Amino acid sequence: MSVRPRASREFVFTSESVSEGHPDKVCDLIADSILDAHLAGDRNARVACEVLCKGGDVVLAGEITSAATVDAASIARDVIRRIGYTDPDESFNADGVSIRELITLQAREIGSAVQGAAGAPQGAGDQGLMFGYATDETPERMPLPIFLAHRLSTQLAKDRHVERVAWLRPDAKTQVSVRYRDGRPVQVETVLVSTQHSSAVSQPGIEAFVREDLLPRALGEWFRREIVVIANPSGSFVVGGPSADAGVTGRKIIVDTYGGFARHGGGAFSGKDPSKVDRSGAYFCRWVARKIVGSGLARQAEVQVSYAIGRAEPVSTMVETFGTGDPVAAKRFVDQQDFSPAGIAKQLDLLQPIYAKTNYGHFGRPGLPWES
Repeated sequence: MSVRPRASREFVFTSESVSEGHPDKVCDLIADSILDAHLAGDRNARVACEVLCKGGDVVLAGEITSAATVDAASIARDVIRRIGYTDPDESFNADGVSIRELITLQAREIGSAVQGAAGAPQGAGDQGLMFGYATDETPERMPLPIFLAHRLSTQLAKDRHVERVAWLRPDAKTQVSVRYRDGRPVQVETVLVSTQHSSAVSQPGIEAFVREDLLPRALGEWFRREIVVIANPSGSFVVGGPSADAGVTGRKIIVDTYGGFARHGGGAFSGKDPSKVDRSGAYFCRWVARKIVGSGLARQAEVQVSYAIGRAEPVSTMVETFGTGDPVAAKRFVDQQDFSPAGIAKQLDLLQPIYAKTNYGHFGRPGLPWES
């Protein structure tokens, strides 16, 4: 059964997004940039990269087996610089951080299980279960709360990078609460924005910017004057990012997916090559769910797949349509798909350096092959 409220109920659902400057997202972007560099030089690279950032320290850890020559420390500094952490007065800045590398080769047993015997199909890189979801409530086939939350955090970053708003700084969180009636979104109720800033602006000034400038542009047709706006409720937010809080890869998995509106499997995505099915399997489930909704078989679809390490074929598949379509036809469509790791990588062309593009959500964004 679905973990979400029934379609007949009226309810308010909330999702959050975080900016590229949030400590956890800094780590995700570094990890995926290192992955991209390896895939650019070796399409068969096996990468499982983890990153930790705190204060003036960055730790790069994990297991990588690759024919590519990659300067991971330089990539990390470049990512930190592009995000906007360049102030030498802050402990976390691109030129000043100390980077420690704790990267080894992929374990031989895992490599053997994935590769298999000569002529055998590629096996899954781990056991686990993955979900993919799609809905017709937005053209992007995404739940409205997480879609709008990402729009807000993305717009904050754009305004900062083009210096449209001089006092904005990299770290930020957004949150959007949407009222649903009979299973459909009817209006935005509340928006919460907490953004790092310079000392040159006051909390009332930030609230005025959010209410009068940011929301009309970011929410578009969903903007209305009656929205409850909460801006920087803690007051001052001058010190932020990894200078203030620790960041770790893979801690924003609900932000990465559907904002809590659909279920999430057991694994995070960032820093992992497509042989890790907790990433590629989730992407393929999303692709299949989008096809089910796009073809009119259902208005909502949630697809699950599970794997055993070293085996190419999934242990199980499942689809839920929440009473919005034809579950038999949807399951028939799921059963026709090739869920093997090699089949997914080929179908979605996953062995390419595309993963740094996922930093404001892995789903609902153009230019990603599982969204095409």
